[in-house]
Amino acid sequence: MHVSILLWGFTGVFGKAIGMNAMMIVWYRMIISAVALIPFMVRNQSFKLPERKRLASIIITGFVVCLHWLTFYGSIKASNVSIALSCFSSISLFSAFLEPIFFRQKLNRGNIILALFVIAGIYIIFAFQKMYAMGIILALVSAFLSALFTILNKKFVYQDEPAPVTFIELISGFVFLSLCLPWLLPLFNFNFEIPKGIDWLWLLLLSVVCTSVAFTLSLESLKKISAFTMNLSVNLEPLYSIILAIILFKEDELLNGGFYLGAAIVISSVFIHSYLQYRNPNKSVA
Repeated sequence: MHVSILLWGFTGVFGKAIGMNAMMIVWYRMIISAVALIPFMVRNQSFKLPERKRLASIIITGFVVCLHWLTFYGSIKASNVSIALSCFSSISLFSAFLEPIFFRQKLNRGNIILALFVIAGIYIIFAFQKMYAMGIILALVSAFLSALFTILNKKFVYQDEPAPVTFIELISGFVFLSLCLPWLLPLFNFNFEIPKGIDWLWLLLLSVVCTSVAFTLSLESLKKISAFTMNLSVNLEPLYSIILAIILFKEDELLNGGFYLGAAIVISSVFIHSYLQYRNPNKSVA
């Protein structure tokens, strides 16, 4: 789980570094990532189509993944890596409410308290960074979609291999976005772009290492942990990304004390969760 989260920590940095609009980044990422999974599935003889009902659910989940990435990179382009990733940590808030609904469980009061920490942190970030309002809103939508597809994926991992599930989701998301591009590009005044120079390297690293490898590892981990634990631990992703963004893009010059206070509150929720897990190792947190 933590290896996949570390790899995801680089996705925001690559999104900032790639000189293309969010739609083109997602379009290339999905097809390159899907192709990168083929040798792995052939070598492990792991490709097997799920039964029809689950296949339809996996395809729909691929659409959700696509929308999540569109809003995620849209958030980075509309603000910056630090703000987008800090607000993205609200994934734990959405997971705390969504998972009990999907798995017919009672709401866990500890999870709700942690989610309230996230709300407070995001409010502080918004109050001090109003010029990035659109980026904050897109990040929150992206977090909701991420929590949703993580919970949906948890329903698949017990019956299907992670690599084929990831492959089907990526291909279905790619087809969905390809059909939408002729309408979306003119709507947002974007052009179809072909990567140039170093963008190819960033796209390959983003698609193969940070997507194909990381997605497969995350689905494997969902066999042993709850979706809430996964989603809350993903709060470490902003920590990695913010540090990298400050080093590479000097984003600290664009941020203020209010941002750091809000980000600290949001990210600290994962450490509180880890402490509670340590104190109650035999008690489910979901």
